[in-house]
Amino acid sequence: MSAMRLLLLSLLCALFVSLCHGACSEVDSDTEAVAGKGFKLGCISCKMRPEVEASATVDWYFKAKGEADYAHIYNYNEEGPHIVDERFEDRVDWNGSKRSQDIQDASIYVFNVTFNDSGTYSCHFHRLLSYEFYEYQNVVSKLVHLKVVAKATRGTASIVSEVMMYVSIIGLQAWLYIEMVYCFRKISAAGEEALRESANAEYLAIASESKDNCAGVQVAE
Repeated sequence: MSAMRLLLLSLLCALFVSLCHGACSEVDSDTEAVAGKGFKLGCISCKMRPEVEASATVDWYFKAKGEADYAHIYNYNEEGPHIVDERFEDRVDWNGSKRSQDIQDASIYVFNVTFNDSGTYSCHFHRLLSYEFYEYQNVVSKLVHLKVVAKATRGTASIVSEVMMYVSIIGLQAWLYIEMVYCFRKISAAGEEALRESANAEYLAIASESKDNCAGVQVAE
């Protein structure tokens, strides 16, 4: 029983660590870019069930300030990135999930930002979830309202957001460390208990064998 409990604890700890390493966190994109500089348009959509296999393609759309309609500017699929709008030709690079069709980070990087890049960006995930007996497709979209300025100005909200992000990362790492120590102690305790039970069983077996030998000697006499 102790060996089985030890095995179960080991499996649970391994599962916990793997889930923590595969964790996904949805962080909002920055919204202020500086003219002439590069800028990352963030777009993250985490799966509700990380264990489900999935594949996704991504489309980015842009509605310039003062315009009424969105224009398709960028696409990313299993064949790679495609710049659709000539206004962004040679100025956009993929900055999201790599070496995986299970895209959860669809961020892109815009080089040499201009004032004409101000406006609303829409990021669309086309995700196919593969269950055991069926497939399910859904679409997730997110908006980024970008403002291009001549000089960087960090507002209070941006500073607080960045501080909270680092606090969350540190808190998650501390929690993971505590859980790993707890699992290690549990495994160690279960292992010691298993060794004690094994030693007791071996002692009882030796004692029983000695008793039987003594009884045999007495009968012979």
